[in-house]
Amino acid sequence: MKHVRLTAILFVLAFVAGVCAFENQAGAATAREIDLKARMTLDNLYANSPAAKALGEKAVGILVFPSIIKGGFIVGGQYGEGSLLKNGRTVGYYNTVQLSYGLQAGGQKYGYVLFFMSESAMSWLDKSDGWELGVGPSIVVVDVGAAKALTTTTAQSQIYAFFVDQKGLMAGLSLQGTKITKINK
Repeated sequence: MKHVRLTAILFVLAFVAGVCAFENQAGAATAREIDLKARMTLDNLYANSPAAKALGEKAVGILVFPSIIKGGFIVGGQYGEGSLLKNGRTVGYYNTVQLSYGLQAGGQKYGYVLFFMSESAMSWLDKSDGWELGVGPSIVVVDVGAAKALTTTTAQSQIYAFFVDQKGLMAGLSLQGTKITKINK
Protein backbone atom coordinates (compact mmCIF):
# COMPACT_ATOMS: atom_id res chain seq x y z
CA MET A 1 0.00 0.00 0.00
CA LYS A 2 2.88 2.37 0.82
CA HIS A 3 4.42 1.74 -2.61
CA VAL A 4 1.18 2.56 -4.41
CA ARG A 5 0.73 5.78 -2.45
CA LEU A 6 4.37 6.80 -2.97
CA THR A 7 4.15 6.05 -6.70
CA ALA A 8 0.95 8.12 -6.99
CA ILE A 9 2.53 11.04 -5.12
CA LEU A 10 5.67 10.94 -7.28
CA PHE A 11 3.60 10.79 -10.48
CA VAL A 12 1.47 13.76 -9.40
CA LEU A 13 4.62 15.76 -8.55
CA ALA A 14 6.14 14.92 -11.93
CA PHE A 15 2.88 15.86 -13.67
CA VAL A 16 2.65 19.20 -11.85
CA ALA A 17 6.28 19.96 -12.77
CA GLY A 18 5.51 19.10 -16.41
CA VAL A 19 2.39 21.29 -16.47
CA CYS A 20 4.36 24.18 -14.98
CA ALA A 21 7.11 23.75 -17.59
CA PHE A 22 4.51 23.57 -20.38
CA GLU A 23 2.64 26.59 -19.05
CA ASN A 24 5.84 28.63 -19.15
CA GLN A 25 6.50 27.45 -22.72
CA ALA A 26 2.87 27.99 -23.84
CA GLY A 27 2.79 31.39 -22.14
CA ALA A 28 5.78 32.41 -24.27
CA ALA A 29 3.71 32.20 -27.47
CA THR A 30 3.51 35.56 -29.18
CA ALA A 31 0.30 37.09 -30.44
CA ARG A 32 1.46 36.43 -34.00
CA GLU A 33 2.10 32.72 -33.27
CA ILE A 34 -1.32 32.33 -31.65
CA ASP A 35 -3.01 34.10 -34.59
CA LEU A 36 -1.23 31.93 -37.16
CA LYS A 37 -2.12 28.67 -35.38
CA ALA A 38 -5.70 29.80 -34.76
CA ARG A 39 -6.27 30.68 -38.41
CA MET A 40 -4.73 27.39 -39.58
CA THR A 41 -6.95 25.48 -37.13
CA LEU A 42 -10.07 27.31 -38.28
CA ASP A 43 -9.23 26.85 -41.98
CA ASN A 44 -8.68 23.13 -41.39
CA LEU A 45 -11.99 22.83 -39.52
CA TYR A 46 -13.82 24.65 -42.32
CA ALA A 47 -12.23 22.37 -44.94
CA ASN A 48 -13.46 19.27 -43.08
CA SER A 49 -16.86 20.50 -41.85
CA PRO A 50 -19.24 22.51 -44.03
CA ALA A 51 -21.49 22.90 -40.95
CA ALA A 52 -18.67 24.62 -39.04
CA LYS A 53 -18.08 26.94 -41.98
CA ALA A 54 -21.78 27.82 -42.13
CA LEU A 55 -21.81 28.52 -38.37
CA GLY A 56 -18.68 30.65 -38.76
CA GLU A 57 -20.40 32.82 -41.35
CA LYS A 58 -23.27 33.53 -38.92
CA ALA A 59 -21.28 33.69 -35.66
CA VAL A 60 -20.86 36.96 -33.77
CA GLY A 61 -17.48 35.75 -32.53
CA ILE A 62 -15.24 32.69 -32.85
CA LEU A 63 -12.83 31.66 -30.09
CA VAL A 64 -10.10 29.32 -31.36
CA PHE A 65 -7.81 27.33 -29.07
CA PRO A 66 -5.49 25.57 -31.54
CA SER A 67 -3.40 23.61 -29.04
CA ILE A 68 -4.36 22.45 -25.57
CA ILE A 69 -2.30 20.03 -23.53
CA LYS A 70 -4.21 17.84 -21.08
CA GLY A 71 -2.80 15.21 -18.77
CA GLY A 72 -3.18 13.60 -15.43
CA PHE A 73 -3.07 10.69 -13.09
CA ILE A 74 -5.75 11.09 -10.42
CA VAL A 75 -5.03 14.85 -10.47
CA GLY A 76 -5.16 16.37 -13.92
CA GLY A 77 -4.98 19.63 -15.75
CA GLN A 78 -5.04 21.33 -19.10
CA TYR A 79 -3.74 24.58 -20.54
CA GLY A 80 -3.87 26.38 -23.87
CA GLU A 81 -4.01 29.81 -25.46
CA GLY A 82 -6.19 31.11 -28.27
CA SER A 83 -7.62 34.10 -30.03
CA LEU A 84 -11.07 35.60 -30.42
CA LEU A 85 -12.06 36.50 -33.97
CA LYS A 86 -14.80 38.92 -34.97
CA ASN A 87 -15.43 39.67 -38.63
CA GLY A 88 -12.27 37.75 -39.51
CA ARG A 89 -10.01 39.89 -37.28
CA THR A 90 -8.40 39.06 -33.94
CA VAL A 91 -9.90 41.19 -31.17
CA GLY A 92 -8.46 39.48 -28.08
CA TYR A 93 -6.46 36.62 -26.58
CA TYR A 94 -7.59 34.06 -24.01
CA ASN A 95 -6.31 31.08 -22.11
CA THR A 96 -8.17 27.95 -21.13
CA VAL A 97 -7.38 26.16 -17.87
CA GLN A 98 -8.91 23.13 -16.25
CA LEU A 99 -7.98 21.23 -13.10
CA SER A 100 -9.62 17.95 -12.23
CA TYR A 101 -9.46 15.18 -9.68
CA GLY A 102 -10.74 11.64 -10.05
CA LEU A 103 -10.22 8.41 -11.89
CA GLN A 104 -8.07 9.51 -14.83
CA ALA A 105 -4.75 8.69 -16.39
CA GLY A 106 -3.00 9.71 -19.59
CA GLY A 107 -2.27 12.70 -21.71
CA GLN A 108 -3.42 14.26 -24.93
CA LYS A 109 -3.20 17.28 -27.15
CA TYR A 110 -6.20 18.78 -28.92
CA GLY A 111 -7.83 22.06 -29.81
CA TYR A 112 -11.33 23.41 -29.82
CA VAL A 113 -13.29 26.15 -31.50
CA LEU A 114 -16.26 27.95 -29.91
CA PHE A 115 -18.81 29.66 -32.17
CA PHE A 116 -20.73 32.40 -30.33
CA MET A 117 -24.03 32.91 -32.12
CA SER A 118 -25.33 35.97 -30.21
CA GLU A 119 -24.07 39.10 -28.43
CA SER A 120 -25.52 37.82 -25.15
CA ALA A 121 -23.40 34.67 -25.47
CA MET A 122 -20.34 36.85 -26.20
CA SER A 123 -20.96 38.89 -23.05
CA TRP A 124 -20.23 35.81 -20.90
CA LEU A 125 -16.68 35.76 -22.17
CA ASP A 126 -15.64 38.91 -20.33
CA LYS A 127 -17.78 38.55 -17.21
CA SER A 128 -15.88 38.97 -13.94
CA ASP A 129 -12.43 37.36 -13.91
CA GLY A 130 -13.01 34.72 -16.56
CA TRP A 131 -15.81 32.46 -17.65
CA GLU A 132 -16.28 28.92 -16.46
CA LEU A 133 -17.78 26.73 -19.15
CA GLY A 134 -20.90 25.05 -17.86
CA VAL A 135 -21.93 28.22 -16.00
CA GLY A 136 -23.90 30.53 -18.25
CA PRO A 137 -25.20 29.90 -21.75
CA SER A 138 -25.46 26.28 -22.81
CA ILE A 139 -22.84 24.87 -25.14
CA VAL A 140 -23.52 22.24 -27.77
CA VAL A 141 -20.51 20.04 -28.47
CA VAL A 142 -20.68 19.01 -32.13
CA ASP A 143 -19.02 15.81 -33.31
CA VAL A 144 -18.25 14.96 -36.91
CA GLY A 145 -21.35 12.80 -37.37
CA ALA A 146 -23.75 15.36 -35.91
CA ALA A 147 -22.14 18.18 -37.88
CA LYS A 148 -23.37 16.66 -41.15
CA ALA A 149 -26.99 17.17 -40.07
CA LEU A 150 -26.40 20.62 -38.56
CA THR A 151 -27.43 23.63 -40.59
CA THR A 152 -27.81 27.28 -39.68
CA THR A 153 -31.57 26.72 -39.78
CA THR A 154 -31.49 23.84 -37.28
CA ALA A 155 -28.78 25.48 -35.14
CA GLN A 156 -30.70 27.07 -32.27
CA SER A 157 -28.09 27.18 -29.47
CA GLN A 158 -26.02 30.19 -28.44
CA ILE A 159 -22.61 28.47 -28.46
CA TYR A 160 -21.25 25.53 -30.47
CA ALA A 161 -17.97 23.74 -29.75
CA PHE A 162 -15.93 21.64 -32.17
CA PHE A 163 -12.94 19.59 -30.97
CA VAL A 164 -10.05 19.40 -33.43
CA ASP A 165 -6.70 17.61 -33.87
CA GLN A 166 -7.10 15.08 -31.05
CA LYS A 167 -3.91 13.15 -30.28
CA GLY A 168 -2.91 11.06 -27.29
CA LEU A 169 -4.38 8.61 -24.84
CA MET A 170 -6.83 9.93 -22.28
CA ALA A 171 -10.44 8.92 -21.87
CA GLY A 172 -13.03 11.55 -22.76
CA LEU A 173 -13.00 15.22 -23.64
CA SER A 174 -15.09 17.63 -21.65
CA LEU A 175 -15.49 21.37 -21.40
CA GLN A 176 -17.23 21.22 -18.00
CA GLY A 177 -15.20 23.06 -15.37
CA THR A 178 -12.93 24.75 -17.91
CA LYS A 179 -12.16 28.40 -17.21
CA ILE A 180 -11.53 30.85 -20.02
CA THR A 181 -9.80 34.11 -19.13
CA LYS A 182 -8.75 37.11 -21.22
CA ILE A 183 -4.97 37.60 -21.38
CA ASN A 184 -2.72 40.34 -22.73
CA LYS A 185 -0.40 39.56 -25.63
